[in-house]
Amino acid sequence: MQFGKNISKLRKSKNLSQEQLAHKSGLHRTHIGMIERAERNITLLNIEKLANGLGVSIDELFRF
Repeated sequence: MQFGKNISKLRKSKNLSQEQLAHKSGLHRTHIGMIERAERNITLLNIEKLANGLGVSIDELFRF
């Protein structure tokens, strides 16, 4: 659950909507929402896509 909260905080700190992050990361908007609410498990590939979309390193997603 903390990972989803970290994604949400990082996304908001960069003034991105879920839709904008989805576009930047190549994921679907509903998938972003489900990750943020901890309703869906995330693959390592999608973690990398989210990090790239947010412009941060993968380890920053876990320590934000």
